[in-house]
Amino acid sequence: MPHEIPPRNKPAADSGYLEELTRSIFQAGFSWPVIRDKWPNFQKAFDGFDVATVAGYGEPDIERLANDRGIVRNRRKIQATIQNARVIWDLGREYGSFHAFLRSLDPLDYADRRRELEHRFRSLGPTGVFTFLWCVDEQVPAWEDRKK
Repeated sequence: MPHEIPPRNKPAADSGYLEELTRSIFQAGFSWPVIRDKWPNFQKAFDGFDVATVAGYGEPDIERLANDRGIVRNRRKIQATIQNARVIWDLGREYGSFHAFLRSLDPLDYADRRRELEHRFRSLGPTGVFTFLWCVDEQVPAWEDRKK
């Protein structure tokens, strides 16, 4: 497993899940130490990853974020974060919390859980799913088996 993955920590609220999901997405294809060093700027730029706030972002917010030199200005990943906040918002309303949604996936094996998350969330691939689940203290297979 890459040594830059943050420590495991089960989020107390949906905002923590959005933050870890976003971090996993932005780390894909970028230098993980760069993302780590810029993360305080991400937290500020995305309003502490408050799900309702980020889900309500519109074009002016996308422009603001795309021009923010304190974060990685990848428009596709910025838009994915906003869309993913909307998905987490909807899942939270349907299941009571994002954590409860994750519990609904418990009967699935890892490959099916991975596919479900890749299907629901934008810009999330196999390694991103693994990193996200690992960081939020969910069960994952050995690093070598993550794509199976």
